[in-house]
Amino acid sequence: MTDVKVLSYTESINGSLDKIVTTVQDLSEETIRWKPAEDEWSILQILNHVNEATLYWLSELETILEQPGSEWGRGLQNPDRLEAVESPDELDVNAVIAKVKELKPVVTERLSKVDDERLTEENPHRNFAKFGNKPVSFLIEHFLVEHVEGHYNQIQRNLSKLSNNATK
Repeated sequence: MTDVKVLSYTESINGSLDKIVTTVQDLSEETIRWKPAEDEWSILQILNHVNEATLYWLSELETILEQPGSEWGRGLQNPDRLEAVESPDELDVNAVIAKVKELKPVVTERLSKVDDERLTEENPHRNFAKFGNKPVSFLIEHFLVEHVEGHYNQIQRNLSKLSNNATK
């Protein structure tokens, strides 16, 4: 049986990763490192976060599938999350872009282990009672599909702000 829903998740995530890579691969290093504001991430920070977060959420997914009922999630102050964006001057642009490119086969391989019938299994979020028990599909849709797409949109906003800044 083909797992149609999981396949659609994989295609959506990989499509967003393709859009990200296509958008950034020919940008100058200066553009990729530019921060729109002190409290906003550069494209480089976004890329490094996409890599770290995608791998994190795939691991969380695997944990709840291997151990049904186990807790999942993390807070905004998670050390790995923060580390991915805190020292952009130390990041190599080409290496970070390469890591994002390498995510597609990882996403495909790891999601291929998920069966559509497991998408309704519920697990508790470890930090936020507001999430409560949520199905596996929620983790995939919100923290992988929407998350990667959202960061593609964030890159587009950065480029728009840079363009607006240049015309002033």
